[in-house]
Amino acid sequence: MMKSHSIYEFTPFRLDLREGRLLRAEKEIKLRPIVFKLLIVLVEHHGQVLDDDRLMELVWEEVVDDSTLAVSVGELRRKLGCEGLIERVARRGYRFAAKVALVDEALPDAGAPPPPEGALPVSSRFYIARQADDEFYRAIVRRDSIVLVKGARQVGKTSLLARGFQKARESGAVVAFTDLQHLSKDAFVNAETLLKALGERIAEQLQLRTRPHDMWSNQITVSTNFERFLQREVLEKLSSPLVWGLDEVDKLFGCDYASDVFALFRSWHNLRALEPAGPWRRMTMLMAYATEAHLFITDLNQSPFNVGTRLSLKDFTPDQIADLNRRYDSPLKDESERNRFFDLLGGHPYLAHRGLYEMAQREIDLATFDASADQEEGIFGDHLRRMLKSLQANPSLQDAVRCALEGKPQLALADFYHLRSAGVLAGDSAQDARLRCRLYTRFLAKHLL
Repeated sequence: MMKSHSIYEFTPFRLDLREGRLLRAEKEIKLRPIVFKLLIVLVEHHGQVLDDDRLMELVWEEVVDDSTLAVSVGELRRKLGCEGLIERVARRGYRFAAKVALVDEALPDAGAPPPPEGALPVSSRFYIARQADDEFYRAIVRRDSIVLVKGARQVGKTSLLARGFQKARESGAVVAFTDLQHLSKDAFVNAETLLKALGERIAEQLQLRTRPHDMWSNQITVSTNFERFLQREVLEKLSSPLVWGLDEVDKLFGCDYASDVFALFRSWHNLRALEPAGPWRRMTMLMAYATEAHLFITDLNQSPFNVGTRLSLKDFTPDQIADLNRRYDSPLKDESERNRFFDLLGGHPYLAHRGLYEMAQREIDLATFDASADQEEGIFGDHLRRMLKSLQANPSLQDAVRCALEGKPQLALADFYHLRSAGVLAGDSAQDARLRCRLYTRFLAKHLL
């Protein structure tokens, strides 16, 4: 059987993730395991500035200090023989500055697939396309002003964004990406700190000489400052259209200035109609989020969430579970087993990936898998414990889940939307709220009833 194989190339190096090797002109460069992991993280985030705390979190399992990071970066630079590959951005973090190419090669099966954690690489053979995918790609190619992707936690929004970026590049656009979860707390102090941080991320990724702070003026509003930066230094100077992706937009909903920021985004959509030959027709915004936006934005005329292309990313269907099962070499042996698996996990994308991966790698039969699935130390133990801890921190949400478990949902609307966006509940309204899958029902019934 042939499987996809991803290799990163940055002249004159070749980073082979499957074999765990770094080559230069076919000669292997030996790295300590932690330094090799540091290289992988930097390469996978090439072009982005990773602040020190985030970089240490991604590389080390234990807590380390800044000196450990600096020593490891220094060692990696010496091994590469080229200090300029890894840039230090003053007071910010590190950036892998080389141009990186991802090479997919068909090779004989060389071992186990990677564990299904986080976004799936663009080259992954385990990515399952859904109805929203084609609509998403068409909106990007059309250069729509705003494209919204809504879906519960761990439904695959970031993986879809990554594929949208690839389509955008193929269509001739330039891409910038901001994950709001990766911004520091200081970035959210007020609208000015946020917009400056967003502008800095765009400038870094597009390698612009002029940064927001170079042209920021106290004589005009923060929204006008940011808009002027985007128009004059980005859109009017780029030779290609811009696709700007924002992930985890929910992070803004609780901020007291959120309406002002979203009103600014909405105004650019309006400007495309008012100024058809203007620069704003050359920018597409992609926004991914889980929470109901209308709970936080009451003025529909200032909301970007009721314009543009709006997509909802759903759980897997039984047919999609069957497709995923084949990609994991069919640990579920027949239709009956696939139906039982779907009944347990309800098409939850993360749980389905994790379950099939564990069954295939550990050679676990369905009966054993089902019997231990809701155990705190079982396959899904870490996921289930995090969910329970989150609920225990909010008595109102605990009560809402208890009502759903007892089959008599009497949920406040805000609690229903909160739990649905978190991926705990499913349903079209608070009146028909239900647990997202039978696994959640089994586990939470043991701990909350």
